[in-house]
Amino acid sequence: MNLEDQFRLYVGAYYGISEMDEYDLKVYILKDIENIIRDFVKTYPLTSFSYQKEALKLEKLSLKRKLQDSLIVLNQMNAPLELVLLVRARLKELASI
Repeated sequence: MNLEDQFRLYVGAYYGISEMDEYDLKVYILKDIENIIRDFVKTYPLTSFSYQKEALKLEKLSLKRKLQDSLIVLNQMNAPLELVLLVRARLKELASI
């Protein structure tokens, strides 16, 4: 996975978690992901890659893709199991549509 893909993964996860209104404590997880994104941008300043433009593009992705990204990032973060199960249930619901 290259650096651009890793950034896309983090931002997609952020947008995916922001859609999880069922989880009351999502604000804390979003703050953690936001910190991960900020640290990533500071650590890997890519001059030929516009972080802001890419983030705006990722906001328009399908909810299914964003939730899949969030599962990967939640696993890396050792996030609460309750949230992981809610995301998985939402993905299953989207798959049945």
